[in-house]
Amino acid sequence: MEVLYFAWVRERIGVPREHVITQAATVADLVAELRAREDRYDLAFSDLSSLRVAVDQELADFDAPLAGVREVAFFPPMTGG
Repeated sequence: MEVLYFAWVRERIGVPREHVITQAATVADLVAELRAREDRYDLAFSDLSSLRVAVDQELADFDAPLAGVREVAFFPPMTGG
């Protein structure tokens, strides 16, 4: 699946997107796999309350299932202004 990173998530990880082969059942499982990779991922995902996730371009929760999903995106909460 494609994993996309936006804003400060992208800055901490160092890439805007990557192809990930995963056995994760949920977004939370995917985050756990990513955090175990390297310190930069661990730092980016250290506070999930400051992150939002979209699954196939639809806002989702971290317990959302990944079966059949093609794209997961992580980004900070959007603010108006």
